[in-house]
Formats: sequence, structure tokens, C-alpha cells
Amino acid sequence: MDMPVKNDATQQNGSQDKFQFDLEAVRAKARQNLESGAVTQAYAGNREEIIKMLNEALATELVCVLRYKRHYFMAKGIHSEAVAAEFAEHAGQEQEHADSIAERIVQLGGEPDFNPATLLDRSHAQYVPGKSLQDMIREDLVAERIAIDSYKAMVDYIGADDPTTRRMLEQILAVEEEHADDMSDLLELN
Repeated sequence: MDMPVKNDATQQNGSQDKFQFDLEAVRAKARQNLESGAVTQAYAGNREEIIKMLNEALATELVCVLRYKRHYFMAKGIHSEAVAAEFAEHAGQEQEHADSIAERIVQLGGEPDFNPATLLDRSHAQYVPGKSLQDMIREDLVAERIAIDSYKAMVDYIGADDPTTRRMLEQILAVEEEHADDMSDLLELN
């Protein structure tokens, strides 16, 4: 693959070479393989494996949305109003994560798998309803901790091969860490 960018470390005189960009070559390559959409020849990731991984993340997020929604509606007790509000907020954020992941799967030329029949099999998190408010918080904390470890592993796997997917996963990871912190705080209150 001919690279349109040249960036040699030094010239003969030892000074830094200037960034050079072969615009004509980039324009010619952009017209090739148009059916690949956003995925150009410069994409270094294993698309099939990343799409599979993202579909597992999508399933995980959808299971988390459903669990948080159930917990929102089932929250009862002295602190239930504040805790239910937290559950509702997290459900919305998990849905945003699912939407971002599904969009990225499509950008990579894949198909997001929303099949409810296989959702739990593909999800890293489990759907544990919990009976008491404390059980619900505990199960949400467990799921968030699983998500944190899963997203860290995905980010490590992708490395520098797919910076767009890596950034998206890192942003989701940061929110999952906030969710775990929120659930940990709520667990101490109950």
C-alpha cells in the first residue's frame, strides 16, 4: 500500500523533515472501494473481530438498560426516590452507549445484533433482577465492574489499530467507572 504521507526523521542536514501530504494520491484512493464507506485502506484493525467484540458490548449495554429500567420501576423503600432517579439516569446513559456502539458497527461495515433471543448469551453482564433496593444496587455495581474490565480489555486489544473505536470505548469506560462509583456510594447509604 502506497502511503500518501511522508515524514522522514531527518534530512541530510539533520533538521526535521516537514510534513508532506500527497493530496492527489489521497484523492485517488478515496475513489476506490467506495462500498467500504468510512473504512479506508489505512484501517489497521481486524474488522471482523472488532465487530464481533462490539456486538458483545452492544448486548451488554442493552442488558444493562433493561436491568436499570427494571430497578427504576421496582425501587421501594426510604431512599427509593433518589436511588430510582439514579437508576433512570444510568439506563439513559447505557442506551446512549448502545446507540454509539451500534453506529460504529455500521461504520465498520457490520450489522448491529439486537436479537433478543441471543442477547444474554452475548452479554458480558448478567440480568439479575434483585429483590431489595440493596440487592439491586449491588447487582448494578457488579455489572458496572464487569463492564469496566470488559472495556479495558477491548481498549487494550484495539490499541492503535482503530483509534476511533478505541476513543469511543474509552469514553464509555469513563462513564462506566462513574456508574460504579455512584453505585458504590449508594450501597453505603442503604
